[in-house]
Order: sequence, then C-alpha cells, then structure tokens
Amino acid sequence: MKNLKTQSLLLILVLFSGYGYIASCTHEAISPLPAAASNTPVITRGTDVLLPKNVTVGDTTSWKLDKSHSSVMWSTIYVGGAGLLTGRFNQFGMHEVTDAKMLNYATAGQPLLDSSWAFYENEPSKSYFNGYVQMNQSNTGEPGRDAGCNISALGTVAIVPGTQNLTVTNLAKIKTTEIKFDPASNDYIVTLQLTWKGTLASPITKTLVGRLKYIRRNRVQFGSAAAYSVFGLQLKFQFNARDYGITSTSIADKVDIECNMNFNNK
Repeated sequence: MKNLKTQSLLLILVLFSGYGYIASCTHEAISPLPAAASNTPVITRGTDVLLPKNVTVGDTTSWKLDKSHSSVMWSTIYVGGAGLLTGRFNQFGMHEVTDAKMLNYATAGQPLLDSSWAFYENEPSKSYFNGYVQMNQSNTGEPGRDAGCNISALGTVAIVPGTQNLTVTNLAKIKTTEIKFDPASNDYIVTLQLTWKGTLASPITKTLVGRLKYIRRNRVQFGSAAAYSVFGLQLKFQFNARDYGITSTSIADKVDIECNMNFNNK
C-alpha cells in the first residue's frame, strides 16, 4: 500500500514537471504582439499653385473652369418621406458678382469670366473662391415642377430664353472668408458666406462651414489631340432653407450642396 502511494506521488510530480516544461517551451515560442496600429492620419500635400490668370484659351499657364464637365447639385429630404429630392443648377459660374454686375445678359454662354478664384495646395490662407448659381435654372428632371412650383417656392422668376439672369431676384452666391487645412485628412475646411434673397424682401448673408477636396492635377490625352492638364475641386456644405424664407412643405430645413468643379489648361 505504501509503495502504491509512493508511486502515485511520483507520477503526479512527473506530470507537473512535464506540464511546466511544456508551458515554458510554449511561452518561449509565442511571438511578441505587433505594435498597435497608429490612428494618426497619413497626410500628403504637394505645392501646386493653380490660378486663372488671364483665362486665355491656348495659354497653358492659365486654368479655366470646364463648365460642361462640372456641376452644382443639391439634395434634401422629402418631408414625410424617406427618400431624397435632388436636382442640379444648369447655370453657374465662378465670378464675384458685384451689385453693378447683377444684370440680365443677352447670351447663351457664360456671362462673366470664371476668374474669381485661386488655389494654393500648401498655403490655404492664399486660396479663395467666389461662385454663383441662377436659381431659376434648378433642374430636377421634372419640367412641370421646375417651371412651375419651384419658381414661386424659390422666390425667383421664369427663365427667359437666350438670357442669363444674374439679377438680385435670381442670384445666390458664395464667397469664402477662410480656407485652412483639415488636420484629420488631406481636405480643407472652408468658411464661406451664402448670400441669397429667397422669398425675403432683400438678400441676407449667412456664414457656413464646408469641406473642400482637391483632386490632384493630372495630364491627359485623347486620341491624336494635344495633351493637356486637368484638376478638380469638390466643395460640400449645407444651409437652412428657412433662413431664406423658403416655406415649401416639400423640402426639409437642411439642404446639401455639392459643387464639383473641373479645370483644364487648354
């Protein structure tokens, strides 16, 4: 009986010794845990300086707005529904429209040069933008609505064929007051002023904050045509339609604006 107890004790000791050896070997075989991933954003900015200069066709040092490949779009929640109401403005530009220039222009093209902007990739304090849209050129894809209830709801007037209406009744314009780096991305934070009459007696100006994205300059060529360079700027911001007297029950208070501006040096 005594020998049995002794043998049992020896067996237990052997098992514990073996477990300790296995555990120590296993521990030595474990690779160190990888370092925690950094949450610091990777920000890379170049030194591009992009200017309209004299906006002369054929001057490769002068950047021009490619309006036919650009857009100003809006969207808002349809009140009482889960979907969005969306549209775009057919007529817009990048010019500082002063009071003296708020006129009707008898032209089918751009009434003013798209020259009121500058972009410094690494010096945003030097960058600035001015832009405008013609409110009666809001295009939802539903002609009956665009030429009907939208005209009265937006406080504007009907389109006159062959005329670009930049009068106070039909013009909404933006002007940047500050552009700075976004510390969390390659984008920029933009403070801007939105001036519009809406259905009010006279225009008012509201200060808003948006986000600007730079789509880097690139060289392109199509077929046998001469190569040229392009770049893009995307500005997004939101405003409250009620601030401008819009009481339509079809749209929510908040309206999102997305400006996709493409440029070339042709």
